[in-house]
Amino acid sequence: MSATDTSNRVLGAVKVNQKITRIAYEILENNFKEKTMVIAGLDGQGYLLAKQIAAELGKISSIKINLVKVSLDKFSPQQSEVTLDVQSKDIKKKCIVLVDDVLNTGRTLAYGMKPFLNIEVKKIEVAVLVNRSNTLFPITPTYTGYELATTLTDHVEVVLGKNASVYLK
Repeated sequence: MSATDTSNRVLGAVKVNQKITRIAYEILENNFKEKTMVIAGLDGQGYLLAKQIAAELGKISSIKINLVKVSLDKFSPQQSEVTLDVQSKDIKKKCIVLVDDVLNTGRTLAYGMKPFLNIEVKKIEVAVLVNRSNTLFPITPTYTGYELATTLTDHVEVVLGKNASVYLK
């Protein structure tokens, strides 16, 4: 897909950035008493989105943000190890916001929670830019940028960065 093909674009750069800012404000509204929080992004687009949310939170609050990368094989998460790029002591007794770009069936986010279940944390919340509402796993996002009703055969592509967009294919 070329960056100039907008025929199946659902959200453009301005709207994507507005959604990210709104998610950051909602996170702050629900966690304003926290001194430190963990924004954990699933490796790939989820981590890029987590970085943007963390940057927005840094602009609007004094909460210390620990940005964490959650690495797993998205195609066979049950057979791969799910790892974090921090020590468990750094996230113990903290509020965790697990971030991914798109929530489809909930499988990837469910497996992405795995390392946090072995650590004493205050709470785990989920933030997604696009919620496709096709969940097969008991994952409901706490923060959603955009609700998009799709079929399981549709594909949603999120592009972050300078030319941020969301496409439905």
